[in-house]
Amino acid sequence: MPETEPAPWEYTLYIPNDVRAVTVSRRTLRLILTMHGLIRLVDVAELLAAELVSNAVRHTKGPAALRVRWAAGVLRLGAWDADPEPPEPPGVLEEITWAEEGRGLALVRACADVWGWQPLTREGNRGKYVWCELAAA
Repeated sequence: MPETEPAPWEYTLYIPNDVRAVTVSRRTLRLILTMHGLIRLVDVAELLAAELVSNAVRHTKGPAALRVRWAAGVLRLGAWDADPEPPEPPGVLEEITWAEEGRGLALVRACADVWGWQPLTREGNRGKYVWCELAAA
């Protein structure tokens, strides 16, 4: 019998503007993926989520959130923050390897299958959502 596609699921972790949120997000993501049998994606997903959440916490003053969604064999990770300004375009990873800052989105671009961002307006709140995707295959 052919295997059936696992049902889609989604989690959202609301986080304060606190550098400890990056560690909390990584560990929560590891637990979510392990419990859903996606251990093969954990290492890369942790790196990507840490970069997204780190940017949300370091470059804004308000709360943030990590969203983790699985559907149709694709894992989508995203970080929401309250700053509507677009993220700085990622540099070329090879050119910024030794830079003090600016590697985050370059790592996301290098490790994810696809990434992007979108402005958000909800219930009078403004912000942005930066996301990336990893295919299970």
